[in-house]
Amino acid sequence: MLSRKGFIPEDYVLTRLVEDVLQPKYKAKQRKARFVDKNGSCNVAHTNIREQGRFLQDVFTTLVDLKWLHTLIIFTMSFLCSWLLFAMIWWLLAFAHGDLDQKGDDFVPCVTSIQSFASAFLFSIEVQVTIGFGGRMVTEECVAAIIILIVQNIVGLVINAIMLGCIFMKTAQANRRAETLIFSKHAVIAARNGKLCFMVRIGDLRKSMIISAAVRMQVVRRSTTQEGEVVPLDQIDIQLDNPVGTNGIFLVSPLIICHVIDKNSPLYELSAETLQQEDIEVIVVLEGVVETTGITTQARTSYLSDEILWGQRFVPTVTEEDGMYAVDYSKFGNTVKVPTPSCSAKKLDEGGGLARFKLQDSAARGSVRRRRPSLRLKQRSISP
Repeated sequence: MLSRKGFIPEDYVLTRLVEDVLQPKYKAKQRKARFVDKNGSCNVAHTNIREQGRFLQDVFTTLVDLKWLHTLIIFTMSFLCSWLLFAMIWWLLAFAHGDLDQKGDDFVPCVTSIQSFASAFLFSIEVQVTIGFGGRMVTEECVAAIIILIVQNIVGLVINAIMLGCIFMKTAQANRRAETLIFSKHAVIAARNGKLCFMVRIGDLRKSMIISAAVRMQVVRRSTTQEGEVVPLDQIDIQLDNPVGTNGIFLVSPLIICHVIDKNSPLYELSAETLQQEDIEVIVVLEGVVETTGITTQARTSYLSDEILWGQRFVPTVTEEDGMYAVDYSKFGNTVKVPTPSCSAKKLDEGGGLARFKLQDSAARGSVRRRRPSLRLKQRSISP
């Protein structure tokens, strides 16, 4: 999602390419399929649907969900078919009334200047699109002609309303706004506020805000119940760390979404080594209302085991310049290494927590520093 042309400047794309080279690579376990792609599309195919008629019960939604080519073909064929249908009706009316025969000046036809099916087709187009060239018109001779004129106008208005509404909805779909909602390519696991946390970064490239933005996370993994039932795609919600108490965020600048890995987390028993062996997928969903259109939009992405960097954190992107805050999106996905225990959060809690790990780490550094002077003294005593 971050490297789509037309939405992100080229220098940002180049920065992302450089970042991909500098990021450490892990060899993850081969995976059969991905549940959600990086661009947010769901990798799920619906097969063996027997009740296809359910889609025709909601024609408008079916037309909106179709591809642009299919929509344009249906749009064109709906008008052509309606023009041909009413052209046949006008030609039959003229044939039944005798308008196609050459008669005297005293004869009054139902529709003037209709001598063939081609002229009836032209009159049908003129009636439905309300374009009158002055050569053909309905007279007061036939009541049926007036009724057909009213029916064709109503049918034309209905087709216009459906087709134009369908095209408008396709151009104003919420997933178009989601193109400028970006996620970091990698997720990170590091210590934050004395706890081991799973973090991702999200951002919005547009100045128009996303109102009532909310973020949800799920872990998709293969699991087995106590009764022995195998669930191939078990979706487990994970709680996000938000001091307000809800998932509502103020997405003006890039934010780091944090999940504390505690005993209620599905990542509680994962360590840096077992993470690369597990076949898990973390899905991040960002929802909100577009400020300019009022349409609800949703952006999605996912992170596999080899896309989760252990012992790293995101670098800051916001700086204060000339009395205002500036966001440098070239650093959006950049990370730096930080001291982080490689054990799982469960073992970390059993061993006394992150504070004890820091004490042990500082003690180890102090012992190394004390050894260096002793070596130098020994060298001086040995030298003549």
